[in-house]
Amino acid sequence: MTKDKKHSTHADGMLEVENALTKSEQFIEENQKILSIVVGSIVAIVAIYLGYNKFYVQPLEEEAKSEMYIAEQYFEKDSFNLAVNGDGNYGGFLDIIDNYGSTPSGELAKYYAGISYLHMGQYDDALDYLKSFSTDDLNLSAVATGAQGDAYLEKGDKDKAVAQYKKAAAIENDFTAPIYLLKLGQLYEAMGDKAKALDTYKSIKADYPKSSEGNNVDKFIARISMEK
Repeated sequence: MTKDKKHSTHADGMLEVENALTKSEQFIEENQKILSIVVGSIVAIVAIYLGYNKFYVQPLEEEAKSEMYIAEQYFEKDSFNLAVNGDGNYGGFLDIIDNYGSTPSGELAKYYAGISYLHMGQYDDALDYLKSFSTDDLNLSAVATGAQGDAYLEKGDKDKAVAQYKKAAAIENDFTAPIYLLKLGQLYEAMGDKAKALDTYKSIKADYPKSSEGNNVDKFIARISMEK
């Protein structure tokens, strides 16, 4: 390529860049008012969000934690009715949900309420609250999912119980996954599906050998193997 051609190509490139910049500047000038409104709106939304969290949600969360302390104490003592409904002096988890539902503690109260209702034998209420509970905590998520399986099993719906135990076991962690795999295996046995039960028990031994369930699963495997 000759020097003239190189210079021409370079000049053409610079001209395209200049044209693009000119068009951008022209667009900004023509739409300056709209762009200012958009940018101002974004800044205002961010400011409102930060202010909402700092001056409303955070103080409300502290208040919710304080209110929930007594209910948690009742829960730990297996006084589930008092934990859910309160004792007349202090509110229970239902009050926390009603009054502080937008806070993390209000969300956690749904979990506590669901587990409490499960212990109280009110399985439909348990399912309602456990289904509405949301969390990023893997352990709590697995327990809430598996507890729904417990509720369905108590209601006699074994197929839905199987589905929930599978979901709970699929949330992989060394603490909860083997627990729900064992429940799943035992349920398969109760349903007469020994092949699936055996596969489930073997998965505990293979994937979670150091867990309590993994240490004791050989007896389940041996029993089914002898019966086959």
